[in-house]
Formats: sequence, C-alpha cells, structure tokens
Amino acid sequence: MAPGTQIEYRLRLRGLPLRWLTEIAEWQPPHRFVDVQLRGPYRLWHHTHTFEPQGDGVLMRDIVRYRLALGALGGVANAAVVRRDPARIFDYRQQTIAAIFAGDGSAADEPQGR
Repeated sequence: MAPGTQIEYRLRLRGLPLRWLTEIAEWQPPHRFVDVQLRGPYRLWHHTHTFEPQGDGVLMRDIVRYRLALGALGGVANAAVVRRDPARIFDYRQQTIAAIFAGDGSAADEPQGR
C-alpha cells in the first residue's frame, strides 16, 4: 500500500449490494493510515486506522468521519437507521480478523444490516 492506492469493495448492507471505492490518503506504517471514499454510499467518508502495541499484540482503533447525502433528510435517516451501519461493518471486520488469527480457516458472513 501507498498513498494513492485505490481499493474497491463489494458488500451487502441492508440487503443492498454496494460498490465502494476508497483511496489511501495517508500511509505511515506501522502506526496509521487514512482512507477516503471516492465512490460509495456516503457523501463523505474519512477513516483513520491506528495501530498501537499492546502486550503481545496490537490494538487497532478506527476514527470515522462520515456524512450522508440529502442534507436534513440524510440527518434524519442517520439518526433513525444508518448510524448503526458503520458499527456493523467494523463488527464484521473484527470477526473476520479473529477467524484469520485463530487459524481455523473460517470467515464471517458479510454484514447484512437490519
């Protein structure tokens, strides 16, 4: 990875297929990197990943700034429904990483949302 690297994602959220394109805006291994959305479900998506040594492992932290389209209507949708979606996406990632490091070959199902 390096600044400018683009990553395309395909996932299902709330039963809808999503295509998402992000770009690595900052790359500072082994401490942090930042990705921003170029195409996807949000008007703004700025995601900072940090990595901190902790005991025999590494603590991963995420700071996400996002904004929905549709102005005030997007704000209502966020308060009612959408604000839980990023948590579902990160829960999926956590389960997948745990499965990988467990070495059992399993992977979590895609986040579906409700």
